[in-house]
Amino acid sequence: MNPTDKTDPSQTAAISFEFDLRHPPEKVWRALTIPELLNEWLLPIVQLELEPGAAFTFKAQPQPGWDGTVNCRFLEVETHKKLSYAWVVGDFIDTVVTFTLTPTASGTRLFLEQSGFKPDQKQNFGGARYGWKMMGGKLVDLLTRLS
Repeated sequence: MNPTDKTDPSQTAAISFEFDLRHPPEKVWRALTIPELLNEWLLPIVQLELEPGAAFTFKAQPQPGWDGTVNCRFLEVETHKKLSYAWVVGDFIDTVVTFTLTPTASGTRLFLEQSGFKPDQKQNFGGARYGWKMMGGKLVDLLTRLS
């Protein structure tokens, strides 16, 4: 199932998506934390240590107005339950990405939120919303392919 955009229409500070997945939390957790899997659905990752305070970087192809770098730092790591990290792009985006996994009868409900956008970042907010929807679809496809 593709992600459902749960962002309140009047909201400009946080993006929210929900996924009802037919996969156990352990499998979803792997897709959120294993570098080779993150490369497939999110962005190429450099150096990942799964512990609070650890810094890591996503490194994508540079684009106009963006050098392709996202600097991150783990804020919260609760295995198979919650993953939260700072998501910083240059001097202009300083947000927090949080994944919350809840077991369901048929698999996992995954809630994704990126919060901390400022009122003058409507374009960044829209771009991130589009990006998470696209990448969320890739996550669903990846989970289907994983054994």
